[in-house]
Parts: sequence; structure tokens; C-alpha cells
Amino acid sequence: MSKQNFLLGRGERLTNNIVVKGGGAPKEPPYTFNEARSRLSPMVTEASSRIDDLPQAACPGDEAVISLTLNPEYIAKSFFPYELMRDVGIEVIGSRPKKATPAKRSRGREPEEAVTTELFAKGRRSAIRSWSQQLPNWRANRGSANALISIEEVLAPVPHAKIKGSLPERGRMALETVLHANELERVMLEAFEEYLQVQEIEVELGRRFFAKGLCFLELDAPVERADDIALFTGVRTLRQMPGLRILRPTIRSAGIPTTDLVLPSEGPVSEDVRVAIFDGGIPDNHPLTQWATPYELPGMLPATEDDLSHGVGVTSAALFGHINTKEPLPRPYANIDHYRVLDEAPGQNPHELYEILERIEGVLSSQEYDFINLSLGPCLPIEDDDVHAWTAVLDDRLSRVSTLAMIAVGNDGEGDAILGLDRVQVPSDCVNALAIGACDTPGEDWQRALYSSKGPGRSPGLVKPDLVDFGGEFSRPFVVVAPDAIPSLTTTGGTSFATPSVLRLGAGIRAHFGGSLNHLAIRTLLVHTSEEGGQDHKEIGWGRVARSLDDVILCDDDTVRVVYQGEISPAKYIRAAIPVPSTQMSGMVSITATLCYKTQTDPHHPGNYTRAGLEVTFRPNDTKYSRDEQVHPNSDSFFGSSLPGATEDELRHDAWKWENCLHAVKRKRGSSLINPCFDIHYNARLEGRNYAPPEKLSYAMVVSVQAKGVADLYDQVVRQYATQIEPLRPILEVPIRT
Repeated sequence: MSKQNFLLGRGERLTNNIVVKGGGAPKEPPYTFNEARSRLSPMVTEASSRIDDLPQAACPGDEAVISLTLNPEYIAKSFFPYELMRDVGIEVIGSRPKKATPAKRSRGREPEEAVTTELFAKGRRSAIRSWSQQLPNWRANRGSANALISIEEVLAPVPHAKIKGSLPERGRMALETVLHANELERVMLEAFEEYLQVQEIEVELGRRFFAKGLCFLELDAPVERADDIALFTGVRTLRQMPGLRILRPTIRSAGIPTTDLVLPSEGPVSEDVRVAIFDGGIPDNHPLTQWATPYELPGMLPATEDDLSHGVGVTSAALFGHINTKEPLPRPYANIDHYRVLDEAPGQNPHELYEILERIEGVLSSQEYDFINLSLGPCLPIEDDDVHAWTAVLDDRLSRVSTLAMIAVGNDGEGDAILGLDRVQVPSDCVNALAIGACDTPGEDWQRALYSSKGPGRSPGLVKPDLVDFGGEFSRPFVVVAPDAIPSLTTTGGTSFATPSVLRLGAGIRAHFGGSLNHLAIRTLLVHTSEEGGQDHKEIGWGRVARSLDDVILCDDDTVRVVYQGEISPAKYIRAAIPVPSTQMSGMVSITATLCYKTQTDPHHPGNYTRAGLEVTFRPNDTKYSRDEQVHPNSDSFFGSSLPGATEDELRHDAWKWENCLHAVKRKRGSSLINPCFDIHYNARLEGRNYAPPEKLSYAMVVSVQAKGVADLYDQVVRQYATQIEPLRPILEVPIRT
């Protein structure tokens, strides 16, 4: 057997704690205190007058919500206006990104439009009224004076601004409303019901989901009363209930002539890998039930033919990938639990979205899987200023479990780009999952399939889709096992099938390496080993997923690939050495690095959605110092300056530090690399302000070093670091293939 250079593990042994002192120059404000007071006083007076005019029932506990837009220069967590909130007697209950042009900028610069943060703050109407009366008399020595300078605008939200999209002029319909309320504050929900009764608005309240500071609620109501519903101060958003994505494939199905479809006779490669698919179901007598167990949830109607066809196709893709009709079917890597969550054709039940989410959440709350697949979801492109219920609920669940979720981005890539209808669809904007799009061929010269929905995602989470894989197209459809009881093949296409194909590769990694690679490491490896396609990241994310397991777990002789799986404490720094030979490397050297971590989320603060951030500093040469008093070697750019999809404004405000998946490639001369390393700093925030969580943050990092001029780089590194890193060898003695 020829020599195999396996992926190297235990990279965390190459890390150690370091101390880095921070600090910066004092900030020059855009306004003086007197300017800020003069600007804001009439705004606060107007806002107070508007909320005083609201019906008493619309303000439970005599509390109302106002919005405060921050000056774009004050959106960092360290500038959160906590002192002002406490002084006025209001508390922030949510926020959203907003574009604004400030009246002034610091240092005399010309004002320009920039992305900033709109805060939603709740307080008694009497407190806001008192603020409006006293603000003209505030003095510069007041404790909250500096915080006042950070505010650009104060408003009372108006009903029509809360309504998303267009609504019919009249008639009853299913609506989705989002309330500023968490599960411990159900009084807001009760007050909302009372308000609707007082206003004589005939509604039927349905399912509700709580996610941090939001309550997502379905209701049947007359649309001509939408403004009255939105007048309630606790309402954040109101829209028509979105429908389910149409599950019909983007490519018309056709049978493939075959005389003998032979299914594998063996069981899965591993009995230990747990996979769940939530989809349209599998017939009980179907041949795929050899590896896939169908589960029927209580209270559901019979499955439709379209649902079963989709469910079987998705399951086939998870077991075998795109089937090459000229080769035998590969052995599946894992068994699958297939939960049927669909029971009606999309659009027939206006409440289907919440019903399906309730079914999925019910399963996930009782069982933990290694991998889950979602090739369905709302027919709703993501929005920059709001997080949908599906995303909020699933992201919260995924932040707390050791599960890697694959979610299809949808098939609306040819939608209206100006209106954003071509963007990835909910819930593929989950930051704790991999969003999967489709490319048009499994071979060379691939590109995004035209139907595959495009990025960017919301910031943080800009790179969506994360990855693409072959999903079929008209001249070359995706081949799956047909839904018939007799084994046969059929063709289909869409991101629904590219997604379980990526899951299959992840399950293969897990099957062969067991617990030595956790779900974060597998996610990181999938991104790290993807093929760049030369297209915009909005089209294909980080690239096309690797073609085989060999591409992920084996290294060429001139390449070394190391996996780091570790933890870091809040506000701390670790230094992660990049393993290179002690002798100078000739020629150019490529360093590829990928860093992933899961994070708790704040869906009521979409602009500050992730609670954790890792700031990475690249130090290529530990002998280079610019100043005598310098403690640490010179740094060089790596992740931040190349974040795909980031605007200049986002880079300026270091938004990349809150992205929980970073990937970049850097080329350097071998002679310039002397004990290179990454310094990693853990930042934490809560609802956009400073926060020090008690627990450490788990992360996974993969670093590859390739030196074409060093033919035995892998062997040199393995020998030099023999007491620290080690090859990860498969735990199963089976051929590695796809």
C-alpha cells in the first residue's frame, strides 16, 4: 500500500496563553455636548408627544417603546449608552441595523450614509415625558453627557413602519407578528390580547415561539386592521404569514432506463453516526428503509406523492450523493432517521410554517443528532434588519448542542435582485449551521446553478451560502433513487439535493474518525477543503465542497494540514503556532486557515446577532519588531482585510470579528516565515454591549501550509512536532471512497 499522509490532529497542543495590552487614543466626538442637546431635545419632545397619544391599552403598565439611532461612529460595544438609559429610566429591549446619514462626522469629515444601529428602548411614558421636559436643562457635567453625544436620532415608531411587505386591502388572513417579549415576560403577550379585545379586532391567536427577547406569534386577523394591530407598542414586526418553499424540483423528473439497480448489501460504514432528515417522508416498504427509518409524527394528515418523492430523493442524496449510473452505488456512511414533517401541499394550509417548525423543534428537544438536514423552509429571502422565527429558534437550539446542521439556501436565485428576492432563504441564515447552495456540474469548470439562491447573508453571517455542491441542471440532472417500491432511478434537481450530499461527506468524516473530530472540526474541514471557483462569494460562498474524503483527510508530500480543537476564556488571548520546518523554506508558501465556532445568538439584535467573536492576528515572523518597546512581533493582515462580501464600512468597524466562520489564504516568501503564529482573542457581547460570560468558548481551526519548494514538508513537520501533533488515522479498516 502506498504511503498516506493523514490529516494531523492535536493542534491545540501548539497553543499557549499570552498577555496583550489594549487601549487606544481618546475618541473625538462628532458633536459637542451643547450641539447634541440642541439637536435631540425637539426629537425627544416629539417622540414623547406621540407615545402620549397612544391608547392606554396599547401601552401595558403605561410603558412604551421608542427608538434611538446611534451615530455610526458609536456602534462598537464599548460605546453602548448604558448610562443614558439608566439616567432616563428606559431599557434596551432590541435593535436592528439601519442606514443613516449623520448630521456631522468627527474631525470635520463630510457626512455620508453608513450602517448604524437603531435601538428599541422601553420605559414608562412618564419617564420619557420627564426626559423631554428636562433635557434642555442638562449640563455637560452630567454623568450621561458623553452617552448623549452617541445618539443621532430619537423617534416613536409608527405603525406602518412595522409592517413588512404588502398586504391585501381587506379580508382575513394568517399574519405573523413579532413582539418584544421573552418567555419570562408573558405579560406582554397577555397585554397584547387585551389590547386587541379593547380595539374590537377579531383575531385568533395560534402557535408562538419564544427566542431570547422576541415572541413570534401567528394570528388570523382582518388585514384592514393591520395598522391598529401594529399600533400596540410591543409589536416589532407584522407581515403576511410566509408560505412554504415549493418542493417541486427545479428540473422535471424523468425515469432513467435501467435493467438492474443493485443496492448495496452491507449496512452503513458506522452504526454510531446519528443523522436526522426532516422532510416529506419515505414509504414504509421503500428499498431505502434498509438504512433509513421513517418516523410519522402524531396528528398529521397522509403524505402526498410530491412530499414522498422529495423525501425519498433527499434521503437518497444523503445515502449515496449524486448517483453515477456507470458505477455501483457506494456503501452508505450512516443510518438515517427520516421524520416526515410535511402533510399538505405547500400553500393549502396558511399556518403550515409554524406547524412544521413545531414538529422539528419537538424532535430536536428530545434527541441529539450528529447531523441534521433541512431541505425545506419558508419561501422568504432573508432580511438584514430582522431575524425570522425559523432562524431564531433553530440557531438557539444549534448553539447548545453538538450537532452540525445542513440547510438548503433555496431555489430563487433568478429572482429580482433589486428587491432582494434572489437572496438565500430562511433559515439558511443560521450562523450555527452550514448553508448549502448548488453548482451546475460535479466535474470541472463548475459555477453556481442559476436557480441557487445567492448571498450575501446578514452581518454577522455574511458568507451565505457557506458551500455549494452539485445539485443538477437541465443538461445534467441530479440522479436519485426513485420513490417506487421496486429499486429504480429518477432525475431531479435543486439545492434540496446538494444539501444532503454535503451532509453525506460530513457523515463520512465522522464515520471514519469517530470522536477524534467534533462537529465544529468537521464543519471547519468542509469549509477549509472547499474548491474556490473564481466566482464572487455571493454566488458560491467559500466554494464547492471537496470531491472525496481523500481530499479532506490526506495531504500531499509538500503540504501539511493541522486541526486545532480547543477552548478560550473570555477577554483572553492564546497564541497558536503554525507548524513549519525549523529550516528555511524556499520559494513561495501558501498558508490557508479556517476558524469556526458556535455562538449563542440575540435575534432581537440582528446587527449584533452573535454573542461571541474571535479576533485573529497573524504574526509571520517572531524576529521582526518595529519598535524597541514592542512586546509582540509585527502583525500582518490575514482574515479581516479579505472578508468576502464586507463593505468598507463593515471592515472599518471590524464587523468581521463577529463572524463565526473565517477562511482565508495568504502567500508569503518562505524566507519570511519564522515561527509564524496566530494570536486569537475572545471578545464577548450581550445584546450589543460588553459582557463577560462565565464559560469558555469552543473553537475549531484548520491550518494548511503548502510549500512547492519543499518536497518532504509533511515528513519534516511530523518529525519536528512528534511530541505535540499526530496523524489522525481512521478508526475503521474500510476503503475510503465516495
